[in-house]
Amino acid sequence: MDPYRVGDGWSALADGTRRAIVSRLAEGPQAVGQLAAELPVSRSAVSQHLKVLKDAGLVSERAVGTRRVYRLNPTAVAALRDQLDTFWQRALASYADVAEQATEESP
Repeated sequence: MDPYRVGDGWSALADGTRRAIVSRLAEGPQAVGQLAAELPVSRSAVSQHLKVLKDAGLVSERAVGTRRVYRLNPTAVAALRDQLDTFWQRALASYADVAEQATEESP
């Protein structure tokens, strides 16, 4: 996944239905019909959500007969995780700085 597209991934995951689709795809590749059977939205809506996820680079598709089977793009998911790890490390460092400063200021 290109670094400039990581933001697209976060935007795509802002929707609860798309997060549910990603969660199901984490279990393995699935066709639209399989995903729609497990979600409270229409097959057409699932297809639209998959398009957003595909445009963000989070999923890929391949034709299997007349069906399209979708799977997670591990590189894209890893890029999101790397970015989240960076945020987490910065937050921990900031917290450590505040805690250390508070300790130094205590009588």
